[in-house]
Amino acid sequence: MMLIREVVQQVITTGYLTVTAEEQLRKLLQTKYDVEDFDAFMSLQEAASLGQIRQESRDLMICEQQAQ
Repeated sequence: MMLIREVVQQVITTGYLTVTAEEQLRKLLQTKYDVEDFDAFMSLQEAASLGQIRQESRDLMICEQQAQ
């Protein structure tokens, strides 16, 4: 099983949070994790809030809204 910090590193490297990665993070956050994983997740949250990361789920939602 991947670690939170590994998923976060992939996302930060690509600049894109896929729906699959979001689901992985949800599952991993329900298990025990260490401080490094928590810090990595917080870094991801910050990057997302600063607009440095695009989210596939948001892109899909926008496309659905525009199609209506």
